[in-house]
Amino acid sequence: MVQSVERAFAILDAVATRPAGVTALADRLDLPKSTVARLLSSLEDLGAVERADGRRWRVGPSVEAFARSVPQERSLAALARPELVDLVAALGEDAGLGLPDGYDVLYVEQVECDHPVQVRDWTGTRAPLHTVPSGLVLLADWPAEAIAGYLAHDLAALTPQTVIDAEQLRARLEDVRRSGYAWGLEEYAEGINSVAAPIHDASGNAIAAIHVHGPAYRFPSRGSESRVTEAVVAAALAVDRLLL
Repeated sequence: MVQSVERAFAILDAVATRPAGVTALADRLDLPKSTVARLLSSLEDLGAVERADGRRWRVGPSVEAFARSVPQERSLAALARPELVDLVAALGEDAGLGLPDGYDVLYVEQVECDHPVQVRDWTGTRAPLHTVPSGLVLLADWPAEAIAGYLAHDLAALTPQTVIDAEQLRARLEDVRRSGYAWGLEEYAEGINSVAAPIHDASGNAIAAIHVHGPAYRFPSRGSESRVTEAVVAAALAVDRLLL
């Protein structure tokens, strides 16, 4: 890579982390002050950096515009991925991220475990909200009128375990709202169990869900349900904090 490009990106990364002046940036990046000043001037012309208070530099409007143009699923997936990796390491099962998509949940990210028997990658798959834990934790956050509208439409039964009775689902959503998580035992597909917790934006709205799933014969293992639930809820809360 061209050296000046590498240095420009290093400067952008540094000011994105903490606004700083030329001297501080030169010390932090181990570059000559003249080089830092020259690159800052070029980046300023492009709108990539701007002066924060006359001395310090910060990220500029063009970089912020690029950040805003990144699709939500990509930015959320990037934020959530470290938590998904940690969940897989801790629990030994696949972990993923789902986003609301109308009356469905759309799975946009998955980190796989190394077990020889795995659930297939759900990335790109849609599932009706009432059939999977990720959908239930998102649906539970809807206003009462919106929930009523969902429950009034044709509720698909994907397995014999799928709950399609409106009153049972309403009661279940109340439980999910109180507890902050949902389990699904072979409700989306026979032989697959899953647990999910919601991710909230700065306004407190559920905008995504983190889940862990695995084959029903081993997940959850005997006595592990509480530990698994706590880990998934903690992972979702960790992403919540990044969105504040």
